[in-house]
Amino acid sequence: MDESVLGRLREIVGPEYVSTLLEDLVAYSYDGTLLERRPDVVVRPGSAEEVAEVVRLAYEREIPLVPRGMGSGLAGGSIPSRGGIVLTLTRLNRILDIDEANMTATAEAGVVTADLQRAVEAVGLFYPPDPASIRQCTLGGNVATNAGGPRCVKYGVTRDYVLALKVVTAEGKTLSLGGKFVKNVTGYNLMHLFIGSEGTLGVITEVTVRLIARPNFVRTALVAFPRLDDASLAIQRMLHSGVLPSTIELMDQTTVTTVEEYMHLGLPVEAEALLLIEVDGRTEGEVQRDMDVVAETCRATGASQVQVAQDAPERESLWQARRAVGPSVARRAPGVLGEDISVPLSAIPETIRRIRALPQRFGLPMVIYGHAGDGNLHPNVLFDPRNPDHRARVEEIVREVFRIAVELGGTLSGEHGIGLTKQPYLEMALSPDVVEAMRRVKKALDPKGILNPGKIFPRAQAVGLP
Repeated sequence: MDESVLGRLREIVGPEYVSTLLEDLVAYSYDGTLLERRPDVVVRPGSAEEVAEVVRLAYEREIPLVPRGMGSGLAGGSIPSRGGIVLTLTRLNRILDIDEANMTATAEAGVVTADLQRAVEAVGLFYPPDPASIRQCTLGGNVATNAGGPRCVKYGVTRDYVLALKVVTAEGKTLSLGGKFVKNVTGYNLMHLFIGSEGTLGVITEVTVRLIARPNFVRTALVAFPRLDDASLAIQRMLHSGVLPSTIELMDQTTVTTVEEYMHLGLPVEAEALLLIEVDGRTEGEVQRDMDVVAETCRATGASQVQVAQDAPERESLWQARRAVGPSVARRAPGVLGEDISVPLSAIPETIRRIRALPQRFGLPMVIYGHAGDGNLHPNVLFDPRNPDHRARVEEIVREVFRIAVELGGTLSGEHGIGLTKQPYLEMALSPDVVEAMRRVKKALDPKGILNPGKIFPRAQAVGLP
């Protein structure tokens, strides 16, 4: 990195917030994947104005710039593909406003999502999106990837709650998009263009989200099915009944066995599928009626076990199985690659059946779990990343997983984004014409290709610096 650029960066944000130390470059070289690529410099601005100045400098000098939150992403989206500047937004961590009258909250991009949730719940309001990394991930990162979570089946994803954004463009200009109003058909809906754009179109510095009334009561059930098809049928019938659970999590038999070997929770390892189902609402009677329908539906469709939590400690006990999936899987192999496909609800059984055939074909174990209520599945491959043969087989498995999803009417990602890891497979899900239209949008908003270059687009068409 040119010393004149480093000097200017120090002037903008202060010398203590600019680092080229090896340990800092390493710390900002990875995310939740197994990828690792170092930046040339790490910059930590403390305000939206400083963000704009840094971006303006990067644009003038044609330096790659990668926006970053807490680095919890699972697609390589915040990893610098070509060196340059990592612009970490964690110092922009203020909740600016909780507007009870309009039921909105405004926060800077570096606010941790769980902190925002706690703040609004303290005044009786509710921000539903709940990605798995909720205690670590930031609001700006959630918007950049359109993050989801277990509650999506009832409440939707991040996009459904964003009312306004402040975004710094590649040229360093600040756009104010949206507002606290509910309806808006004034001009193009540019705000939604930036949601899910993974930092390739602009740098999000401030977010206003809508809030809803906090549900007062929750009931939780853990349900075992001897047959996977019956679990899928139960989900369909539940949704058709008029009951909309807030959560429907699925674990396949391999996942259940893996968790049981680690935690010894007494899980039914003979079951082909385990569902964790949660309903919530404003009154205890309403929630109890909904849970009664859930339990009856599951029994009628072949459930062998329906365990309904009677109190908060028992609810926590039921959730323990789902929360233990990550550490249980991690102990089985040095490396785990988790994918993020999304398929129609009716395709869940066939998707899982086809994916479960891959371990025998490629010789690497897999587990499958996910958000069954909205068709978002997480097939995980267990392997040794130090073994070149394993890595080659993982690439083949991933390609097959995506092929299966697309063949069954699904797509590559439900909540993690494309980033670097899914980049080679984009045209499996999108036609060349669609990719070209996206490329033109990128070129229009980032003509020099400095913003998170090398992401999303297939390498032959990657839009960024040469």
